[in-house]
Amino acid sequence: MGQIDDALERADQEHVTKEPPRTLQGRINFLLKHLSTKEIGQEIGVTADSVNRYRRGARKHPPGDIAARIDAAVRARWQPRVRGRRRKHAAATGGITVETRARFGYTAPVGTTDDGRFRRLTVHLPPTYAQRLFDARDAGAGDQDMRRIIAEGFKEVYFQDGGARAMGLSDVEINDIDYLDLDY
Repeated sequence: MGQIDDALERADQEHVTKEPPRTLQGRINFLLKHLSTKEIGQEIGVTADSVNRYRRGARKHPPGDIAARIDAAVRARWQPRVRGRRRKHAAATGGITVETRARFGYTAPVGTTDDGRFRRLTVHLPPTYAQRLFDARDAGAGDQDMRRIIAEGFKEVYFQDGGARAMGLSDVEINDIDYLDLDY
């Protein structure tokens, strides 16, 4: 997973209406509704027998890294319809807000500066960019492809101000991301 995919996943998890199960048994039982014990074991890095021990309560305290993988597996599958509604709203009317500190490089006309530099930006992108980002993620696009989508949105909304300035700006790139957070 890349930085943008991670940010999309964090944004998805912020909009749950109910917290996932807290106990280890509850989490394993939730995962068993979606996966077999063998599949759960492969995902979290343990054997199917260990998964059954967690489910029965024979083993109550998994190592920290295993517990974190169990938590991530549960959260990735928790309330898919609520998360889907939020994505649908963002892609149709709401748009997506991108907060980042990154190095932006761009191609500009002669006589202007095109030196890339770190900028801290919070930009609300229109719904079309949210839809393109979700489609790219669902299609399995890499981090670079999703960076290009966000960079195009920044070019249109921030650098060109919707066509009011910097019309000679041709390409915007996000080179080094210090942090990136998404909200929709």
